[in-house]
Amino acid sequence: MSYPEAKYFGDTGESNARLHRADEPPTLVYSAGGSTHYLATGADTGGEFGLYRWNFGPNRSGPDPHFHRTISESFYILSGVVSLFDGKNWIEAGSGDFLHVPQGGVHGFRNESGEEASMLLLFTPGAPREEYFEWLVEIGRGERSLSEQERADFFRRHDTYWV
Repeated sequence: MSYPEAKYFGDTGESNARLHRADEPPTLVYSAGGSTHYLATGADTGGEFGLYRWNFGPNRSGPDPHFHRTISESFYILSGVVSLFDGKNWIEAGSGDFLHVPQGGVHGFRNESGEEASMLLLFTPGAPREEYFEWLVEIGRGERSLSEQERADFFRRHDTYWV
């Protein structure tokens, strides 16, 4: 393994960092409780990765087992207890626990603890996941409805295959 091809060819570096403060309001708020902060989208990182802080409310929430063909997904638990599916079993994960799922790996995540929890969610490469998250919020609030065919197209467009 070696370093990737250079993308910056200047001699002095640039002042182009972006700070996302912990007290910034969330990007999305879910009707069942919880929120998501877009820390670095695929657009922000030139398609290299997408990083999100996922805050669970105390109510049960999260997707059932699924896989992605084009992106890997990684989970780092910040606080609370999150149930992670590793392709074989649901595992209770706590603060400091980490799960990486390569492309094609069956996985799921949810909060079943009855308490709040928080995790970092990393996608590589940085696919445009924001529309996916935003539409799910709208569907959950009853602001958007999809026919069976539109729903199948939506999940396929966002590289999500249920098992």
